[in-house]
Amino acid sequence: MKTKVVIIGGGPAGLLLSQVLDQRGIESIVLERKSREYVLQRIRAGVLEWGSVEFLREAGIGERMDREGHLHDGTGIVWSGKNHCVLDTKKYTGKPMMAYGQTAITEDLYAAREAMGGTVIDEADDATPHGMLTDSPYVTFRKNGDEQRIDCDFIAGCDGFHGISRKSIPADVLRSFERVYPFGWLGVMSETPPLDDIIYASHPRGFALASQRNPMLSRYYIQCELDANVEDWPDDRFWDELKIRYPKEIADKIVTGPSIEKSIAPLRSFVAEPMSHGRMFLAGDSAHIVPPTGAKGLNLAISDVFYLSRALTAFYNGNDASYLESYSATALKRVWNAARLSWYLTTLLHRFPDQTDFDLKIQENDLEYLANSENAMRNLCEQYIGLPF
Repeated sequence: MKTKVVIIGGGPAGLLLSQVLDQRGIESIVLERKSREYVLQRIRAGVLEWGSVEFLREAGIGERMDREGHLHDGTGIVWSGKNHCVLDTKKYTGKPMMAYGQTAITEDLYAAREAMGGTVIDEADDATPHGMLTDSPYVTFRKNGDEQRIDCDFIAGCDGFHGISRKSIPADVLRSFERVYPFGWLGVMSETPPLDDIIYASHPRGFALASQRNPMLSRYYIQCELDANVEDWPDDRFWDELKIRYPKEIADKIVTGPSIEKSIAPLRSFVAEPMSHGRMFLAGDSAHIVPPTGAKGLNLAISDVFYLSRALTAFYNGNDASYLESYSATALKRVWNAARLSWYLTTLLHRFPDQTDFDLKIQENDLEYLANSENAMRNLCEQYIGLPF
């Protein structure tokens, strides 16, 4: 086979890149290791920056998002069992956020690729990039036990943190930056009406988050130990612990019900540099991971696709390689901004095992300063809504 761009990874980054390239007359083939059913079972992020909303609309997959997504002007923070402030992005930036689940976005992208006749090869095992430093790269993979090869002009590595793309860059070229946090998030999905707003809670027992996916689908999280087991957290125990971490007036509004998904995720900050090697370009989780506290993971994948699709469009439609050459540096500016914000909110709102009384007082003072300083709130909201592409 032969195409212009081989995209390794059929998650949101890979499918969105294929969709945008197709709109601009650039052929691509997507290789996904898992089945479509497996991909659509992944429970991931659900809060979109306004720039992401606009880009998804431009990609032709905004109809369902605009119909089912929930606009909200800001995110609440509660602490000390009584204090409260709101990251009011609409007030300070003029832009709202959108709650719309990553699973729904992936469903929309699969449907859009089918409608446009896009090529997505599921259950493509051992996809491996070759010849990245040549003018004739190619990717090999196995399908139904048979090895196949696709020749191409460029390779996009969108295969996630554990994928082969980043690992194919030589160790003496790639530099990694990482911080692993000493706790995880226990997440529960339930078919119950969510709270009207997304609300963070900082509590002596640990962090909590009330989020939303649609009017009848709620997503809640609590901070837990890294060695915690899902089996040790039956629904009743989870709901009791979640409500303890919120003030009574908020806890009383939480509608409980049977969980339809429950999982524990570790938290880490990770950035790989550079995000390109020859004719291979990384996008999404293959290049960076951020704690979900800042709601930046999916949004970074979307901004990576914005930069990479712009670069490939300029190359094919304008004979201009400058955007490809600057892709890594451009994308990393936004990545590091998001990594810093996600680290800041994580350290601000969680309880760490080695925190002293002094640390806790500083943490509380930081929250009070944020609640009482217009400039501090405006600065944070500007980053939370997402810097312009």
